[in-house]
Amino acid sequence: MISAFRAEILAVPEPGNIVHHLDGLLIIEDGIIVSCGPYVPPPHDIPVTHFPGKTIVPGFVDAHVHYPQTERIAAHGSQLLEWLDKHIFPAEIAFADRGHSDRIAAFFLDELLRNGTTSALIYATVHTASVDALFEAALTRNMRIVSGKVLMDRDAPDGLRDTVASGRADSEALIARWRGKGRLGYAVTPRFALTSTFDQLVSAGEMVAAHPDVLMHTHMAENLGEVAAVAARFPDSRDYLDAYDRFGLVGPRSVFAHCIHCSDDMFDRMAAKGAHAAFCPTSNLFLGSGLFDLARATAHGVGVAIGTDIGAGTSFSILHTLGEAYKVCQMRGDSLDPFHALHLATVGGARALGIADRVGSLQLGQEADFVVLDPAATPLLARRTAGLSLHDKLFALQILGDDRAIAFTYVAGNLAHERDR
Repeated sequence: MISAFRAEILAVPEPGNIVHHLDGLLIIEDGIIVSCGPYVPPPHDIPVTHFPGKTIVPGFVDAHVHYPQTERIAAHGSQLLEWLDKHIFPAEIAFADRGHSDRIAAFFLDELLRNGTTSALIYATVHTASVDALFEAALTRNMRIVSGKVLMDRDAPDGLRDTVASGRADSEALIARWRGKGRLGYAVTPRFALTSTFDQLVSAGEMVAAHPDVLMHTHMAENLGEVAAVAARFPDSRDYLDAYDRFGLVGPRSVFAHCIHCSDDMFDRMAAKGAHAAFCPTSNLFLGSGLFDLARATAHGVGVAIGTDIGAGTSFSILHTLGEAYKVCQMRGDSLDPFHALHLATVGGARALGIADRVGSLQLGQEADFVVLDPAATPLLARRTAGLSLHDKLFALQILGDDRAIAFTYVAGNLAHERDR
């Protein structure tokens, strides 16, 4: 089936490489982009959907988010370690129940689509039911989702711990069960260094080495108390990154959430190994964890993506998250350009997930995941964006926009969400 979409089109394959068609045409055949350029009337047998006054951008990629924390978003009080004990671990115990997992997974993925997110790297829980539920819901929606069972065999409540053997067996079974299905991918997922024994981290490294198609997804250097605890737990490691590297968990398929309290040397070693950082500004502000140094990470060559980090993160909206990223950069003495921000939320995320050849830049041959932005979605946005340059309009959308600015979300060329009128 062939279809075409007419609107302003914008993509940012690189921060300095902006693809822009003020009046553009995107042509899709069987879910794949076959043409993207200035508007030229297509053959009469190709239906054209016209979005006057709106802008097509690649679907957003959320590089770090926890679906089991959906119902604990906006939980008051405490910093990271206390917040986990008080709010998050009790909530995650419920995901042993498949019915509960199914209900939350469906709501969560629909919320992603409502906010223009078409691909995501997602934490589940220690329970295999939580992964099965998420993957089945993603398969139904044809979304490009990467997830995995959390590995956590110490320092967690009853009902949230596995063992080295069960963590390995369950992960291997999930990889075998879901490999090659739909647009799904697997991530070996130690929660973070403090909640796995040395033997479990060894096992995680072995799985990453044994399966070249899987990612490694975890947290690093989020909170000063956590950093100090890791230093005490791993006295023979030079720093937090080395605590993972010694187990074979640092490489081009590694995504580390947060990376706030990283030295220049840590960033250099991440860049040398091709590891990625997920910048989660709303979460870092909400928990008081610190301010990620985007300019420094980028200067050292670290690949950076954007994560909402629900539920410490406070919004499913990538647009809103980019607005908070701008503010964090301002506090660091840096100004985040809106084109660079869009790059982080599309191609940056796709690279972190290892899917940049398939989504992220509206290039020929890519899967047709895209979002239709409405710069007049609210009376304030309409007034603010009228007559603006592309740069200023995009910036206003990132500062003032949220789910209301997402008019339509398309997945593989098919409508997946339409905003209520």
